[in-house]
Amino acid sequence: MADSLEGTYRPVLEAIAFAARAHQGQLRKDRQTPYVSHVFRVCLILRQVFGVEDLRCLQAAALHDTIEDTTTDYDDLAEHFGADVADWVTVLTKDKRLAEPEREKAYEDGLAHAPWQVKVCKLADVFDNLMDAKHLPADRQAKPWKNAHRYLAALKRDLPPEARRPWEIVSQLLTELEAKGSR
Repeated sequence: MADSLEGTYRPVLEAIAFAARAHQGQLRKDRQTPYVSHVFRVCLILRQVFGVEDLRCLQAAALHDTIEDTTTDYDDLAEHFGADVADWVTVLTKDKRLAEPEREKAYEDGLAHAPWQVKVCKLADVFDNLMDAKHLPADRQAKPWKNAHRYLAALKRDLPPEARRPWEIVSQLLTELEAKGSR
């Protein structure tokens, strides 16, 4: 796509800036941390923990919550970042028009059959949510653990080679945290 450093890395930096603007004013569940720190951490986990270098995948990681949690829509993402990134973010988005049980089933089914780029983005998201859960009050820590188990099971179906190591890392983290009683 690009034959210069600027041309190579600008799209990822643009996705990060886009996410920062889209999530402006939102807070994490601790009600203190700016929400955008989550998407930044998901990108860092994807690159530094999982070793993913695919730049479009890093863009999707930065943008993974924009459709679900902001006024951004598919067309916005496709226009700025291309159809692949917009498609991946769409798979990472829960359909809030559905009742919760249907929504979760549809989401898990989408994750199960998703391309490796979506699977590793979701695994980085789960990793961050697990790490972040210790900052929640004890009565609010159970949900991230429950979700992690469900998402790991869904992601393990049709697990492509590119997602195996990240899946194992997140599984190990969950096992370690549960063994420590960090719930």
